[in-house]
Amino acid sequence: MGWTVEHRRAADRRGLRYPLDLTDAAWALVAPLIRPAKRGGRPRTVNVREVLNALFYVLSAGCQWSALAKDLPPKSTVWDYFSRWEWEGTIERIHHALYVAVREGAGREVSPTTAIIDSQTAKAAQKGALRSTRPATTRARRSPAASATC
Repeated sequence: MGWTVEHRRAADRRGLRYPLDLTDAAWALVAPLIRPAKRGGRPRTVNVREVLNALFYVLSAGCQWSALAKDLPPKSTVWDYFSRWEWEGTIERIHHALYVAVREGAGREVSPTTAIIDSQTAKAAQKGALRSTRPATTRARRSPAASATC
């Protein structure tokens, strides 16, 4: 199966600030998964689409939270939303929705039919290791020169 005009149009990233900014189609898919602001109190002033763009920026660049681009929401705001969304399961729902859309868009089954497990993964599973999204989102240890390039 090759690329069609529709595939190319859907994958077009021109006009986005950063490579992983949400397209309008992706935003339309995940926006309903984000809880609305609580009733009463101060109204929400932050653009949650920009918060998601900031999360994708940090994860794709592998940067420290302090290296978040200045045209994105403040790191404390992004971290607060990330922490809340992780606790509520919103991050997992967003991931699943985007995963399904990408698989279906590629004409593939939603559930993979093959899995590859390396020996380290199998050993960890046998020992009862905990599964968590934290290791993938925590700061990696790097030399000062490597973190300065981010």
